[in-house]
Parts: sequence; structure tokens; C-alpha cells
Amino acid sequence: MSDLPTGIVTFVFTDIEGSTSMVQRLGDGYVEVLENHHRLIRDAFGAGTEVGSEGDSFFFVFVDAPDAQEAACAAQRALADFVWPEGGSVRVRIGLHTGEGVAGGDNYVGLDVNRAARIAAAGHGGQILASDATKTLAAPVLPDDVTVKDLGEHRFHGIEEPEHVFQLVLRGLPADWSDESRASLVWWVS
Repeated sequence: MSDLPTGIVTFVFTDIEGSTSMVQRLGDGYVEVLENHHRLIRDAFGAGTEVGSEGDSFFFVFVDAPDAQEAACAAQRALADFVWPEGGSVRVRIGLHTGEGVAGGDNYVGLDVNRAARIAAAGHGGQILASDATKTLAAPVLPDDVTVKDLGEHRFHGIEEPEHVFQLVLRGLPADWSDESRASLVWWVS
């Protein structure tokens, strides 16, 4: 993909939490759930560039951190507002990291891509996690209904330097990811 933005960009990874359990529970009904998920995610992240998708995961890149932040918030709101079959829910973890976008082949290469993927993987379904770099660039234009929660420094597998991680908390959506509160949020994942 020669049209991938390079330089300082914001990488975004998304992934459905508990999708394997969901597939087992819903069987053929999972196809419709996945199609709706894909539509909602692509609509929310339309201002960015879709780098790739696999199964229930997406990889987007934005040239502007505030745009990536806005899209992540829009995605979580759209997923929460959608009426899913059987009263269920699709909970997506989203990770954002701003760093050097180095194109390699038809994708990106470099530590910043890995860091963004690790941040996303550390999240819970329904959670938006951001690196310090993204928070610093996007916080000045934070919507009124969004706050930032400092989650401290974390070490991610294969990355030597720790990363300071922040959670975007959207008014009206779950914000506590303790085991007790998470148990009440799991509809399809049993």
C-alpha cells in the first residue's frame, strides 16, 4: 500500500473480547454479529486509513491523534448503542499509540506498531487505552463527556521500555474493569 501515511501517525488496533466463546454460543448467528461489528467499526474509523483486518480485529492509522481519539470514542458509543441479537453485546478493546509510521512492504514496521498492538491487547472489551504520546497530543481536544484515567506504567512483552497508559472514560459507558464489575458486563462470553 503506497498510500499509507508515514511520519508521526496514530496507530489504532481493535479486537472483540471473547469472540471465540461468542462463535461457539451463536453458531451461524455469529456471521450477522460480525458483519454488524465490521460496519460499525468501519463507519467510526472512516476518517483514518484501514491498514488491515483479520477475523474480528482491525488496524487503522490516522495522521492526527485527536481524530483517532474521536473515532475510538465514536466506535465504543456505536457498539454500546447497537441493538444486538438476544440482548447480547459486542465488547471491543481499542488501543491507540502515536509514533513513527514507517512503511514496509504493504504494511508498517517498527517498534511503534508493536507498542500499539500491545496496548490494545492489554485492554478489556469496552475499554479504550492510549499511550502517553497519544494522550499528550489528543487531550487538549478531549470531548466534554470523556475523561482520562491514568493507569500508570506498564511493561509489555518484548518491549524494553515501559509505557505510560491511560484509559479514555466515556460518560455513560462502563469504566471499571475489576473482575467483579466485568462479570456483570459479560453477556455472550460465559
